[in-house]
Formats: sequence, C-alpha cells, structure tokens
Amino acid sequence: MFLLVMSLLLPQPSLDFDYYKTNVEPIFVAKKAGFTRCVVCHSEGRVGFLEELPGGADSWNDEQSRLNFEAVSRLVTPGDPGTSRLLMHPLEPEAGGDEFHNGGRQFAGRSLVQDAGGLGARRNGPVGRAKIGA
Repeated sequence: MFLLVMSLLLPQPSLDFDYYKTNVEPIFVAKKAGFTRCVVCHSEGRVGFLEELPGGADSWNDEQSRLNFEAVSRLVTPGDPGTSRLLMHPLEPEAGGDEFHNGGRQFAGRSLVQDAGGLGARRNGPVGRAKIGA
C-alpha cells in the first residue's frame, strides 16, 4: 500500500510539445539515402498516425504539429523510451528494434532513442531526458 501511495505522490513524466516539434518531428520528414521518409507511410492507411503534409510542404503547420504530437504521445511511454514502440521499432534488431519494419532500419543504434529521450519527458522541473543503455 505504501508503494502505491508513493507512486501516486511522485511527479509523473509528461511530454514536451516544444521538444517534440524541434527535435522529433523533423525526423518524420527527413530524407535519408536509400529510405522512404517516415511521413510517406505513416500518414495514411493502418500505419498512419501523422497528418498528411500539405502539397509541396516539408513541414507541418502548428495545428498539424499539435495533432501529430497528440498521436505520437499515445505511442510512447513518457520517461521510458526503451518501452516505446515508436522509438524502438525502426532500430536495428541488435539495438533492440523489431525484426520487421517495412521502412527499413532507419537507425543503427539507440542514439535516436537517447536523443528523443521520451520526447523530452519532464518531471516537474527541468527536462530530465530518460536514457536507456547503449
């Protein structure tokens, strides 16, 4: 019972929209040689969670970014990026990624997960980016 009460009293991590927009969202539109941009597959169909980019645009407007943030927030575990499928899925299997990702292995190591740090998870105060082992 004590642990339950303590867990309710401890500040829970929350996600940081500004951090997401500045550091995470650009990953979805980045062009990498030999890979399709994330937004191509993940803005439509059953794997879609991102807003479609407006014709000819290379980024989203503020309203679309907010909708993307809300969608992505449901796919991550604040403060524990190692259990967040969105962050782990595109990694090489040796780095903890899934065996299958249609978009290929976008990232060889966990630096994406460490850099994204749970999308800037905060615990009442300065950003406390969660990191997982290399």
